[in-house]
Amino acid sequence: MTDGTARDHGGDIDRAAQVFGGTDWIDLSTGINRRPWPVPAMSAHALTALPTRADEAGLIRAAARRYGAPESQILPLAGASAAIQLLPHVIAGRRASVLSPTYNEHASSLRAAGWDVAETTDPESLTGELAVVVNPNNPDGRSLTPDLIARIADRIGHLVVDESFADARPDLSVAAVRPANVTVLRSFGKFWGLAGLRLGFAISEPGLLARLAERAGPWSVSGPAIQAGTAALMDDAWNDAAVTWLAEASLHLDQIVSAAGWQPQGGTHLFRLYRTPDAQSARDRLARAGIWSRIFPWHPRWVRLGIPADRDEFDRLRAALTAAG
Repeated sequence: MTDGTARDHGGDIDRAAQVFGGTDWIDLSTGINRRPWPVPAMSAHALTALPTRADEAGLIRAAARRYGAPESQILPLAGASAAIQLLPHVIAGRRASVLSPTYNEHASSLRAAGWDVAETTDPESLTGELAVVVNPNNPDGRSLTPDLIARIADRIGHLVVDESFADARPDLSVAAVRPANVTVLRSFGKFWGLAGLRLGFAISEPGLLARLAERAGPWSVSGPAIQAGTAALMDDAWNDAAVTWLAEASLHLDQIVSAAGWQPQGGTHLFRLYRTPDAQSARDRLARAGIWSRIFPWHPRWVRLGIPADRDEFDRLRAALTAAG
């Protein structure tokens, strides 16, 4: 189980540099695509003007096309994380359950908002006025079929399905076939490799989205995020090429790491999870080679690695793993 009060995250590369020194780091501690969509130059409008309703409408149209959901059921936000923080305040109830272990912000945000949270490893045990599943899951890649999602929703007051890592697995998504009491969260920054834009989407019934929008306030998504997000979501060729690359690269990563004696435990196309003799020692050995990985305070042997960007990064990882052995 996760510690619902802890909010540790990957991406803390500044801490890695402070502890281990160096400037030439490969940050594999997140599930952010290291081969990002190529952002064109920003327009003067995106940089200097407040976003207009027309700007946001264009982004929503692009998201509706990508995710298969009606435009009226899509709300852009400053990352899926914004929705995670706000949802506990706009859904009525006191008892929540979270399918765990998973991304720790869900349980933490619920508890901070006053919910009683039960964590369970069994999807059939989810109960309460609100339940949360991450699909596919972070960090182990556990996946639930749309049919199972629908069955869970039948017995829950409201079900939040976090699909932040579903871009490469559209077969898992319920965005286009969402039961009425389900809210789907989509992250833009992870798959498209542009986490700094802080863009994500909540897909739900219009009344709940209106309450979320009121909590988020005006101009919750920046002009550059709207411009880049709209164009990227329409780029089918890049999307298809990224899915192919990530599928192949994640298998290649498993091969390299398995050869070093670590045991694959699952993952997604954007990160892989491995069992090691000692996670802390494994992370520190990689860090001394300038490679930052993700470990978990609640599991002493798990190490998660993002997908390297190219052959040079794979070679550097292979060398570090060989030296670590």
